[in-house]
Amino acid sequence: MTTAQTQPTSAVSTDPLALIDVDHVRFYVGNAKQAAYFYAHTFGFRIDQIADLTTGSRDEADYLLTQGNIRMLLTTPLTKDHPAAEELKRYGDGVKEVALTVNDAQAAYDQAIANGAECAQAPRTLEDERGTVTVASIKIYGRVIHTFVSRTGEYAYDKLRAGGMFMPTFQKIDSPLNKYNEENPCGLMYCDHFVGNVEDGKMNHWVKWYEDVMGFKMFKHFDDADISTEYSALMSKVMASGNNLIKMPINEPAEGLKKSQIQEYLEWHDMTPGVQHLAFRTDDELKTVAELRRRGVDFLNMPDTYYELVWDRVNKMLTDHGHEAVKEDHQRVRDLGILVDADDEGYLLQLFTKPLQDRPTFFIEIICRRGSQSFGKGNFKALFESLELEQERRGNL
Repeated sequence: MTTAQTQPTSAVSTDPLALIDVDHVRFYVGNAKQAAYFYAHTFGFRIDQIADLTTGSRDEADYLLTQGNIRMLLTTPLTKDHPAAEELKRYGDGVKEVALTVNDAQAAYDQAIANGAECAQAPRTLEDERGTVTVASIKIYGRVIHTFVSRTGEYAYDKLRAGGMFMPTFQKIDSPLNKYNEENPCGLMYCDHFVGNVEDGKMNHWVKWYEDVMGFKMFKHFDDADISTEYSALMSKVMASGNNLIKMPINEPAEGLKKSQIQEYLEWHDMTPGVQHLAFRTDDELKTVAELRRRGVDFLNMPDTYYELVWDRVNKMLTDHGHEAVKEDHQRVRDLGILVDADDEGYLLQLFTKPLQDRPTFFIEIICRRGSQSFGKGNFKALFESLELEQERRGNL
């Protein structure tokens, strides 16, 4: 994730766990070829590289999708013994890996293990005549892992960001959708944050884990008084890396009259924690959401009453703290169903898709920041009420 305030780190740090950037996010999916088409068609991703039977990969097929500084890796098992085969049976499609670029993956892994992490995959180096990619993975909550990645030669991080090769066995691919997406951009720039759902009572455990193992600090804290409706509630703590480059909110369900979205997620995810959603950053929320709607992306619907109240609240917050009012056209924001919130630093615009597969276990947020570095606290109640309507339609409330 990169922001206007926190650019990817390029200077060499003495801390082996100093994070440079999000290297990629890996999804386990039932059919990578079809999933690649879905994300390319609906969200405008470039189908950039593949590793499959044709490139010498015998146990899995991988499709690398790119847009801005986002790299999504879609992995499908080709054999029944591949670890993804059992995970797909238990959880369905979803995020398996949040990979982090570091200067030395071996050193980062060694430090994390010394700090108390559990090994998911020992360090190994993939190499060919073009260079090397060293990867090493640790377990986090549920099915998810963090993989440390360091690169040399033609696989170096700066070359990857510029559109270079991902790693050995991958080959470039030119899908007919790529030209269309270049001509009709969606404007997604990078991963703003990653949200994890954990079991009741486990949020503080994972907060401490990120503090002790990764050296993260708490960035924001929301309790059930902040995130609740008449029927359901959750609690959330946002963890951030030392330079605020990587932000990972961690949610747990809170007691309510009915089932929260976090509990629904867990029940359809084999009672196993995981990544609930990714937030993609854009510099033009209206243009991005309009294009995504045109392509068929299904977003949550906000009630009209939301817009009867939001502008006075948001613009008063902004002017009280010396900022200009929201510059985007108010009627256009309403027409597109976009949420708006403000704090003492500025404002943000955000919108959430409905679940992207049949199990209600993963969705995407589109966010634009105009100074605010928060997460839309003023929108929580309206968002939860919209989510509850969808849960009721699914028979899960």
